Amino acid sequence: MAKDYYEILGVSKNAAKDDIKKAYKRLAKKHHPDVDKSAGANERFKEINEAYQVLSDEKKRAAYDQFGSAAFEPGAGFGGFGGAQTQRGRWGPFTYTYTTSGGMPDFDFGDFSDPFNIFEQVFGVRGFGRQPRRGRNLYYSITIDFMDAVRGLTQEVSLNGKKLKIKIPAGIRDGGEIKFRGEGEAGPAGLPAGDLYLTVRIRPHPVFTRVGDDIFIWQEISFVQAALGDTIEVETVDKPVKLKMPAGTQPGTQFRLRGKGIPHLRGRGRGDQYVRIFVRVPEKLSREQKRLLEEFQKLE
Repeated sequence: MAKDYYEILGVSKNAAKDDIKKAYKRLAKKHHPDVDKSAGANERFKEINEAYQVLSDEKKRAAYDQFGSAAFEPGAGFGGFGGAQTQRGRWGPFTYTYTTSGGMPDFDFGDFSDPFNIFEQVFGVRGFGRQPRRGRNLYYSITIDFMDAVRGLTQEVSLNGKKLKIKIPAGIRDGGEIKFRGEGEAGPAGLPAGDLYLTVRIRPHPVFTRVGDDIFIWQEISFVQAALGDTIEVETVDKPVKLKMPAGTQPGTQFRLRGKGIPHLRGRGRGDQYVRIFVRVPEKLSREQKRLLEEFQKLE
């Protein structure tokens, strides 16, 4: 039966390579045989790896998009999962070779005395029924306010049965992950502890909308301000600033405030803030206001 590798990883057909990698890591952690003890976990884990091997490789992905999983069946000639073939590649800092022969790749990690160290370093657990050499990794999430994500946050929380002081850097994005080495589950028989991974979720802000490291905000002005121009006060994540609008500002006009956005998580500087103008049209007019607008219309 044809396999839908995109559905297996839970990504769209136009997903970027980084999104595919993130989906794979998340599913592989969840369904690794040492973590998932449910029936069919081994087959599920193999399917996840098979899908990633295809979709993470540009040539294999192109063949799959054109011919489906049939491109990798024995005799199909592509050499992905059908027919024996040895290939070289990299996994993080590791260089490896693997041989495929009608099923999942058999990995050979060269000079590594124990190839299962790869699974230990990536997932924090030992694979395929072998005994662990360290404690399991633990995964938690924390939800913070929008402004705490902008400015950074340091606080003490209770995780894994103990208090831990965490520092969330300024500029972290929703879904960002922070690693705490050695703060995971204790290792058996005095072996090293695993690591703790903290996923940060960010509450939306009622005024500011974040796109990357930029901030977007709608600013309401009156019809008169739009027509005559004005200097208005605009909220930013730091403090209100003055914005000068020229006469004849149109609805939807966008102004840029340089350096008023989110701090860059890696590196110096900040994003920008964009102010989009919304013109408020009065719902009720006095007789005098209506008369003046009618006179104005005659002059156009």
